[in-house]
Amino acid sequence: MAHIHLPDGSFTIFWALAWWICALALIGAALIWARRRRLGAREITVAAFVTAASFAVFQVEIPFFGGVHLNLTPLTGILAGPVLGSLIVFIVNILSAATGHGGWGLIGANILVNFSEVMTGYLTFRALKRVTSSLFSRAGIATFAGLFMGNIVMIAIILVSGIQGVTQTSLQIFTGLSILVAVNMGVAVVEAFVTGFIVEYMGKVKPDFLDGGRP
Repeated sequence: MAHIHLPDGSFTIFWALAWWICALALIGAALIWARRRRLGAREITVAAFVTAASFAVFQVEIPFFGGVHLNLTPLTGILAGPVLGSLIVFIVNILSAATGHGGWGLIGANILVNFSEVMTGYLTFRALKRVTSSLFSRAGIATFAGLFMGNIVMIAIILVSGIQGVTQTSLQIFTGLSILVAVNMGVAVVEAFVTGFIVEYMGKVKPDFLDGGRP
């Protein structure tokens, strides 16, 4: 879904470093929280499972409109929460860059994009608890909302940073990115259904893994 698929050198050194610094500040805060929280075996197990699943799905490219893929970032937020979720997207982006999926200089920006999906998915899933008891609906809506936010953040980062070597105006870049977002949100519908089924199933077999999960 939302991911800046640009090679190293697309952003100036200033902006590449700026997004890296923001991402590292986020990761540092998460590590401090995790150390003070003294995570239990269940939380670590869930985080490990989500990390492996997210990375595996991240590498499966759908040959459509230049290649799109699922992220499972909203699912990460629902199951692991935003703090562990930030560490998960950090690991996934590092491993993805190591396998040639995106530039190293853009990892910082991509962590922020993916974290916005994690946070939005987490908050939306929790907020919808007062609206509906359906885990499928809550997870599906949270996933769509999270991925939409990720696309907005992606566009904002690219427009603020600019792309080196591109002669298009900001409006032309925005128009091209808007088409990409439309495609991404079409795939987001698929991911919303996938996440909805996963969360609903976990609500039946492991309700304690979910906030307010039904027995």
